[in-house]
Amino acid sequence: MSAYRDGDKTIVMVPSRLSAAEEEQWIATILQRLAERERRRRPSDTALHDRARELSRRYLGGDAEPVSVRWVENQRSRWGSCTPDDGTIRLSTRLRGMPSWVVDYVLVHELAHLLVPGHGPEFWELVSRYPKTERARGFLEGIVAAAHLPGMDDEDDVEEMAHEAAG
Repeated sequence: MSAYRDGDKTIVMVPSRLSAAEEEQWIATILQRLAERERRRRPSDTALHDRARELSRRYLGGDAEPVSVRWVENQRSRWGSCTPDDGTIRLSTRLRGMPSWVVDYVLVHELAHLLVPGHGPEFWELVSRYPKTERARGFLEGIVAAAHLPGMDDEDDVEEMAHEAAG
């Protein structure tokens, strides 16, 4: 049994040996699981804010206190941004559907900016407290490289773009 999205349709495949009642029950279960998976991968602004607060508590001693965390559609060259003066964090909707550990990395990156501006050693020490930092950075660098963005002629360019993209 499996299900997947095809545009605005959901395709559910079940064995033909099921009775109509069993088929109906399994389809309801599969659709519920699919909806839950999508909710986890596409959290609301409120869930994103709650997650940021949890990540701050877990990795930054609760010192980074965002006033708001929300998805935005207007970030094409960054994965996230923050304004330390007012405590706001914005994540690009391009992150929606990416693995949760990648979104968590970008949140930790932006939370660290609430405490330390720039990308100096103190900043990276804070970010590196998130255990999947290198894995997530590699994932995002791969996305950037796969997009064949201009100026991606060598590793330094990809690394710089990943730093800028993360925040």
